[in-house]
Amino acid sequence: MTTDTQWNLWEVFVQLKTGKPHEHVGSVHAADKEMAMQNAREVYARRDKPVSMWVVPADSISATLPQDSESFFDPADDKVYRHPLFYKIPKGVSVDIH
Repeated sequence: MTTDTQWNLWEVFVQLKTGKPHEHVGSVHAADKEMAMQNAREVYARRDKPVSMWVVPADSISATLPQDSESFFDPADDKVYRHPLFYKIPKGVSVDIH
């Protein structure tokens, strides 16, 4: 019989400057959110001084699978109702179409 001796996995996100997005920097193992925050601070805030840090239980994150990416991220060009084709642009308004 084997026992699980590892704590829960937490994903760590830091914000280096106010107004900038949080970025994923890595993971830590911890028993609870307080310990996760302490471990993350020790590992990921030693060199840089973030203005904010998030820790998220890894099992709370949902992600797409590589084999599903084509159908999941289909641009849906065949659905004309999703495009503003029926809107008349007033004269004098410039439009940047990508």
